Amino acid sequence: MLNPLIEQFIDDLWSTKGLSDNTLSSYRTDLAHFERFVLSRRKSLIEVDCLLIRDYLTYRFDKQFAKTSTARLLSSLRRFYGFLVISKMMTEDPTALIESPKLARKLPDALTEAQVDSLLSEPNVDDPIERRDKAMLELLYATGLRVTELVSLTMDQISLRQGVVRVMGKGGKERLVPLGELAIAEVEQFIKTARPELLNLKQSDVLFPSKRAQMMTRQTFWHRIKLYAARAGINSHLSPHTLRHAFATHLLNHGADLRVVQLLLGHSDLSTTQIYTHVAKARLQQLHQQHHPRG
Repeated sequence: MLNPLIEQFIDDLWSTKGLSDNTLSSYRTDLAHFERFVLSRRKSLIEVDCLLIRDYLTYRFDKQFAKTSTARLLSSLRRFYGFLVISKMMTEDPTALIESPKLARKLPDALTEAQVDSLLSEPNVDDPIERRDKAMLELLYATGLRVTELVSLTMDQISLRQGVVRVMGKGGKERLVPLGELAIAEVEQFIKTARPELLNLKQSDVLFPSKRAQMMTRQTFWHRIKLYAARAGINSHLSPHTLRHAFATHLLNHGADLRVVQLLLGHSDLSTTQIYTHVAKARLQQLHQQHHPRG
């Protein structure tokens, strides 16, 4: 059973920040793991001090936990103890003097434009499921949506006439993202032909339903992406955000403004988007060499 203090914290995050279920689940997991360590030292969560947190970080280092997961956990602890201090359940924040582990900046994996063309051409549009997947892939590459945002789209979130999709992103923030002509055409064909077959007279407002007329899980769609990548002979490392990364990188390669890409991706902080400039660096260097007088 989860500690009541953690439950209060999670409830506060849900009500004030509007975080997704996946994010709230991550907080629960991180804090539950930390509490088990604290209890092994015969302490409670409100008796934690800076030294005990450092002991826990050392324990994770000795167990060879990834730096990224430790950094995420420390972020969870900072937020949790900040909440306890604001709520006057503690007088001091034990994380205040703890430094975050330094992380190597990982560049997103991005497909080339030729690889994206191959991937998007792979689904067989005569098959209702693959027609759906084709529309989803085109929409994903056209908009840079997160996979979770894509699979949860409903019919009233897309306007093919206006050529936009309305997305509810992280923290309950809404944004409008324009669609390209190819994505509009593919989604329109899917809605007219394959979607009624998948629904089989059942009612659903999900834009891209599964065979059971339900919302597809992001894991299922991720498996579909891997299937088409294998069929297309793409051996690059893929992640659920591969097409999102390709969307951002290819926009920058073609001269898009970084702040425009930030808005389209739904990033609240420009520094989150700036990582894509590293991916596009080779393209920028090539353009400089071709067009600069002293390139």
